[in-house]
Formats: sequence, C-alpha cells, structure tokens
Amino acid sequence: MDDQKEGIGAPESGYKGGFPRWGFILIGVLVVVILSVWLLLRRPVSGSELLPEVTVAVVDTTRLEVYEEYEGSIRASQSVEVTARVEGILEKMLFKEGSYVKKGQTLFVIDPKLYQAQVDRAKAQLDRAKALKNKADRDLNRIRPLYNQKAASQLDLDNAEAAVECAEADVEISKVDLLEAQVTLGYTRVVAPISGYISERMVDVGALVGPGGKSLLATIVRSDTVMIDFSMTALQYFSGKDRDVNIRCEQDGECLDHLPSYVTITLSDGSEYPYRGLVDFADPVVDPNTGTISVRAEMPNPDGSLLPGEKTKVKVLLDVLKGAITVPAVAVRFEDDETYVYVVSTDGSVEARPVTLGPKVGKVIVVKSGLAPGEMVAVDRFELLSEAAVVKPVVKKSKQNHKSATKPAEASK
Repeated sequence: MDDQKEGIGAPESGYKGGFPRWGFILIGVLVVVILSVWLLLRRPVSGSELLPEVTVAVVDTTRLEVYEEYEGSIRASQSVEVTARVEGILEKMLFKEGSYVKKGQTLFVIDPKLYQAQVDRAKAQLDRAKALKNKADRDLNRIRPLYNQKAASQLDLDNAEAAVECAEADVEISKVDLLEAQVTLGYTRVVAPISGYISERMVDVGALVGPGGKSLLATIVRSDTVMIDFSMTALQYFSGKDRDVNIRCEQDGECLDHLPSYVTITLSDGSEYPYRGLVDFADPVVDPNTGTISVRAEMPNPDGSLLPGEKTKVKVLLDVLKGAITVPAVAVRFEDDETYVYVVSTDGSVEARPVTLGPKVGKVIVVKSGLAPGEMVAVDRFELLSEAAVVKPVVKKSKQNHKSATKPAEASK
C-alpha cells in the first residue's frame, strides 16, 4: 500500500501523454499569418491605383519644315549636238565614245585640203590688193604736184584719187575674204562646244559629212548639273504666296523675306541623294487638262551619279512653320464630321476637345486651334475615354522632336 501511494505522487522522468509543446508553437505561427493576411486585405486602397492607365503626349511647339513629294524625272541641264559645218570627208575621230570631253577639245577632223587652198587664194588676193593700193598711192603722189603746176588736169587728179579709194576698198574686201576662208578652214576641226559626256559617234571615219552629207556627228550632255522636272497642283503653288517659302526663288538674295524652295530626291535604291537642289522655274501657265503647273529644279551632280531620263521621287520644301503646335497623328479622332482629341488633365479627368488641323508631317499633325502648349492628349486606349471617364495619365517619352518630315541634305560647296 505504501509503495502504491508513493508511486502515485512521484514525478515521472519523461512526458508520456497530452498535447506536445511544439504544437502550441505551430498554432501561434498560424494565428499570426492569418491575422496578417486579414489585415492586408482590410487595408484601404487609393483611388489612383484602381484607375486605368492611358498614355498621353504633352503638347509642345516646334519649328516644322513641311515637304511634299512628287513624281519627277531627270534631264540634262544642257545637251548640245555636235555637227559638221563644212562639207568633206571625215578623216579622224579624236575621242573615246562615252567619255568626258572638255570645252574646246578637238573631236573630229574633216579633210582640210580644199579649205586650206581657199585660205591660200584669199591671202594671195589680199597681197595683190595691197600691191595695187601701193601703186595707186604712188600715182596720186605724182599727179598732185603736176596738178598744182597746171601740168595735169582735174580729171587726172580725180582719176588718181578714185584709184586709191578703190584700191583701199579692194584691200578691205580681200581681208574679209581671207577671214572667211580661215574661219571655214577652222570648221574642219570640230571641237566640243561644252564640257560633258559625249555620245557614240553618229558617222564613221571616211564618210562624207556636212550640209551635203550627215551633219550630226555626236551629242554632248553636261553632267555636273541636272534638271529635275515635276508638276504640282495650282492650289499648292498659289497658296505658297502666303508662306515663308518662295517657290520661284532663283537665288537666296532674291527671296527677300522668303526662304528658297529646296528639293531633295530619292535614288533608285531608296536612299536619299546627298545634295539638295533649288527650284529655279515654275511655268506661269496652268495646264487646263491636269490643273497642274510644271516646276523645274536645278540639282548639282558632281560625281555624275544622276543620269538623264531617270525617274525619281522629289521632295519639295513648301513651308516652314515657326512655333507650330503639333500632336501625334494617332491622337486625332474623326467622328461625324468632327475632329477632336482627348485632353487629359493632371487629375485624370477627360475632355473631348474639338481642334482645327493643319498639315500632316510624318507622324505628327499641326493643330491650328484648340490646344495650348503644356496640355496632355491621349494616344491610346480610346475605348476607355469619354467625358465622364477618369484615368491615370502616363506621359509618353519621345525620342526626338519632329522638326521636319524630311531633313534636306546639305548643299555642296
């Protein structure tokens, strides 16, 4: 009995039953996690975090160059036919076909024998005329003293003076004949009238050329400068009078307060030609069939890469807008003959603002009225926008300002 009582009250060396101690720890951790999640879900959320994000562009002013593109064709600024001005057998050809020739260079030689003989005859006639004049002078010098001494009549004196005058005239005629013969002889050497690239020969050596044969020998095309021909509508041309660009400005100094209308062209491979030209002519007559005006620009061609007859795209500077208000073209909405943009304020409110548009240049459109610098216009998610909408504006980062649709290449010095 005593042993049993002692056993009942005696402490045991280990835990034999009941809830383990680590279980209480796990329950405490779970309670903390559940409480944290509950508090997080009950946290109040700001209104801006729930608003839809809309990308906006900030309205700004810029200097904008307005270009228009036309279909154009290239032609030589000067094309000259080389012809035989005297008749004869073609003896020599002194150039390589398709090569560059300089002004004054001898290209062909026509048989000069006949024309050299004419020069020799003219020289002999001049010498004879001079000899006769000298004799007439001596005769007059002998008659005058005799006339003064009453040993010669008035008729003798008149005849002597007339003989001198006729001899002087014969000398002048002989000089003219000699000059004409020399010029004709010079035509037997056919020279290049301009510098440029020469075509293939039109006749062979040994052929009869000149007025009685084939007169056209070759063609020379000036290549350092070419002309660009294109047409623009009469409306575009006449509206240019109210712009800062003068379409018919031939030289910078003649434009006064207007800028000259520069042009750039696109090559066949799609690249932009590194030089720019200048519009130097516009036809004063409108074509009644097409309503267009023929325009011409002069373009430098120092390396000869532009060939006459080639088709090209011509970009013409029509206007320069200073302080123009522009917006991305995607921001403009068109509906029921109305043009508007969505203006988003800093607090997220939206307004459909009617605007008056100007020209479209590249990816931007000029806004003539309806917007002010610093305002923000939406450029996406238009399905979420209305007068009652409230959004979160996110400013669009632009890489660069659109100053011009096409940047003209620098003109050669």
